[in-house]
Amino acid sequence: MTRISATYDIETPCGLTHAAAVLAGEQSTGTFVRLAAETDALRDRSAARVEQIVPTGTSATPSLPCRKTGGKYERGLVTVSWPIGTFGLSLPTLLSTLAGNLFELAELSAIRLIDIDLPADFAHHHPGPQFGAAGTRQFMGGHDGPVIGTIIKPSVGLNPAETAALVKTLIEAGIDFIKDDELQANGPDCPFDDRLVAVMQVINAHADKTGKRVLYAVNITDEIDQMWRNLDTMQTLGATCAMVCMHSVGLLGLRAVRNRSNVLIHGHRAGWGLLSRSPDIGIRFSVMQKLWRLAGADHLHVNGLANKFTENDAIVAEAALSVQSPVSRHASPPHIAMPVYSSAQTIWQIDPARSVLGNDDFIFCAGGGIMSHPGGPADGVSSLRDAAAAARQGVALEDFAKPGSPLHRAIDYFKKPIIDLPSFAT
Repeated sequence: MTRISATYDIETPCGLTHAAAVLAGEQSTGTFVRLAAETDALRDRSAARVEQIVPTGTSATPSLPCRKTGGKYERGLVTVSWPIGTFGLSLPTLLSTLAGNLFELAELSAIRLIDIDLPADFAHHHPGPQFGAAGTRQFMGGHDGPVIGTIIKPSVGLNPAETAALVKTLIEAGIDFIKDDELQANGPDCPFDDRLVAVMQVINAHADKTGKRVLYAVNITDEIDQMWRNLDTMQTLGATCAMVCMHSVGLLGLRAVRNRSNVLIHGHRAGWGLLSRSPDIGIRFSVMQKLWRLAGADHLHVNGLANKFTENDAIVAEAALSVQSPVSRHASPPHIAMPVYSSAQTIWQIDPARSVLGNDDFIFCAGGGIMSHPGGPADGVSSLRDAAAAARQGVALEDFAKPGSPLHRAIDYFKKPIIDLPSFAT
């Protein structure tokens, strides 16, 4: 029978073998006592199975508050598998099984979901990204190199006319991609419909004049029926990229958008730290991004190198690589999405961002890296394009920059950050 497996990093005062058995039972046929209906035949057919236990260390104290205590707390990697017959091909039920009540078990003083292995049937059942990197370039009318983007700032406070005026400044500066902030969706101070009408007038006029179509990821995040109405409005106005805050709408909300969408889906991971920040509880990004991709995201935020948040460069590199890796090693299509680097990005991060992936199929969002350039936004965009060209040619920025050029001025203006890439990403 086809099985789905998951690997957890756990800690326990009860011994790894016992804790693994409790986890497997809680997440399948078992409960706190053996039931009469839980026959051997039922267990053989439907129970989760502990496949492997690898001890990794011990501690004298628990990593998380834990009602059960012991003289020592054992840490280890536990792999558990489930027959696919218990939850079928449902993404929500899969998530409830792999990341449900087990996070509350008293036998565990730490638990983090770090890997899943999906069978071919599961990968083939879900639509995955509709367009990915190739489709993104087609929506732009053809485009070489990384997609240079930015975010509407301030995050909130601009009305539709002010938003459109900022968009006009940015597209005249040569930007490829503009996105709403995750906080700006459909508030009364900047209603979705009014904002989109104003912005698309600017974008369409620019496309008619120059032939270049700038992507605008408009934040459609809302109730499902309203997101569908937002998609209809986008189609009427010629908008081609819908931003969705995936944690806020859930897997079903994201899939509902994918089912009704004929545009790019820009997946924003706002709220991700809630699931990932602690090393002792939560879900690794490389796991969750598989589910988001299966549900239909074309673009996925992965943070940025030398960012303003808590994740280090190794975590960001792993996240970016995971988005361009197959969802399942057992099946095609691979459901490849486009990673989005953002958070305190400047000219200095383009080369390492590219070296992580080995290609230009990424979106590079810079706010201050564009708007704060001493020569203005146009020079900010120009400096990033030159930085991308230098990266492709393998030339150091300092050697590539011509004296007095926007790139040269950016080198002088933006402090070079310390970037520590792991060996697997270089």
